[in-house]
Amino acid sequence: MTAAVDNFPALVLNADFRPLSYFPLSLWSWQDTVKAVFLSRVNVVSEYDRAVHSPSWEIKLPSVISLKNYVHMDRRPAFTRFNVFLRDAFSCQYCGGHFRSEVLTFDHIVPRSKGGTTVWNNVVTACEPCNLKKGHRLLERAGMRLRRRPGKPSNFELQENGRAFPPNFLHESWRDFLYWDTELDPA
Repeated sequence: MTAAVDNFPALVLNADFRPLSYFPLSLWSWQDTVKAVFLSRVNVVSEYDRAVHSPSWEIKLPSVISLKNYVHMDRRPAFTRFNVFLRDAFSCQYCGGHFRSEVLTFDHIVPRSKGGTTVWNNVVTACEPCNLKKGHRLLERAGMRLRRRPGKPSNFELQENGRAFPPNFLHESWRDFLYWDTELDPA
């Protein structure tokens, strides 16, 4: 083998053929994918041209798989820094600028020093300059306004926001299952 097999992840679709998540994109390593195929937990939808083998068997590496059992997505998303950024589309809720996650922070609208809690309705994405400008003050005292009132997002909202951020690598076999606003090549 000339190319490392580690470069062959599988796109994971729910039983209804929609990705489990868009951002981060639902991908499994080739090892987890092959194991799930052997345990009959998934259906192989598409394959790479690459195969792995042992002395007694060979299997083409799956590029797209679908779960046999539907995973319900109606549970509420976890409150995490990443999900706050995703809810706010990686934009500062004070200045409106868009930033990479590495340079974003989250800010308590009502500062913790003033009794604010770390919950969906009191935390927003902020860039470092805006976070420093606001400091431990209330919005009115800092002379700042929110672009949008925060709230608890649904999984659907996070999925929709995630679709706006396609990953750097998209295998051609995945394109029929991902719906980013990209121009399709004419046939």
